[in-house]
Amino acid sequence: MQHVTAPQLAEWMKDESRDKPVLLDVREPWEFQTCHIDGAVLMPMQTVPARQEELDPDTPVVCICHHGMRSMQVAAFLERAGFTQVTNLTGGVHAWAQQVDPSMPTY
Repeated sequence: MQHVTAPQLAEWMKDESRDKPVLLDVREPWEFQTCHIDGAVLMPMQTVPARQEELDPDTPVVCICHHGMRSMQVAAFLERAGFTQVTNLTGGVHAWAQQVDPSMPTY
């Protein structure tokens, strides 16, 4: 699994020469409603095994949670399931709010 910082992810999302990743937010719905990165797809951690077929194993996926721990577990699960381009957002949405989008609410 690869890791990406919030500023690196922001640059990736702006880079027209790179494939856009699926931003897979694995937090709970109330957390997602509080704040999320624009374009993120909500798939709470416990639903990933049943819903993984909704994801393309050959498309880049960036797993996101509050601080990066749940998302790291999901990223490891997806890699074991055969996903080839899985990245974890180090520091999660909290890091995004601090380093990329200071207008984002935090909790």
